[in-house]
Amino acid sequence: MSARSVRVAGHFGELLQGRIGRDGPVALVTLPCDALGVTASLVPGQGFGLSQASAAIMPEDRAIKLLAFLKLTIAGQISFAAEMPPGGGAGVSTAALVALARLAGWQGDAMALARGCIAVEGASDPLMLPLPSQTLWASRRGEVLASLPPPPAMEIVGGFFGPPRRTDPQDMDFPDIADLIPQWILATMARDLPRIAALTSTSAERTLSRRGAQSDPTASLAVDLGALGHVIAHTGSARGLIFAP
Repeated sequence: MSARSVRVAGHFGELLQGRIGRDGPVALVTLPCDALGVTASLVPGQGFGLSQASAAIMPEDRAIKLLAFLKLTIAGQISFAAEMPPGGGAGVSTAALVALARLAGWQGDAMALARGCIAVEGASDPLMLPLPSQTLWASRRGEVLASLPPPPAMEIVGGFFGPPRRTDPQDMDFPDIADLIPQWILATMARDLPRIAALTSTSAERTLSRRGAQSDPTASLAVDLGALGHVIAHTGSARGLIFAP
């Protein structure tokens, strides 16, 4: 068997993220990003192992746990290469798990794969779903809470600000965004990008304020540069400005 690899695209923060009701589940609408991804590569051989450089992306025990959960086997040396920093809020952990599963031959149901990711890490981005940006996703439960209209095309100019911050699956300290969901549905149905950007900015500002990060410069940059709004990784360092295409 020859060497092979699988690439899975990440995301760039969340268009919306928070709790649905003060005591409800943490939910999000992700911002897919084909420009950033994780590649899992296999050099076939005896046994199973991860290259030493890949440990920062996925510890070996997590890889073994995912394969066992999905009843998959793979023999050889696995390596991961990420095009974004771990802890940046761009989906490194989930993309690596999905890439590993597909490298090992997974062709099953996307929700079963999501449950595997939750079992391994306690939280998951919806990168295994066919239409992640059209899903209100309960990231700690691995559940689709609602199907949403597709957002209109937009241009994102972004990068990473501040130190990395990996998602803590026990972290429930998010603002309530239940009021934003119906507005989001109406705005996306109307293809109203300025309104969508405003809602995305509101979600970002609520989280930054709640976490004591009012000095974050992203909102000011959006104003200074004439952006429609801004987007953040609600647990991570990704920051982006939203423009019309």
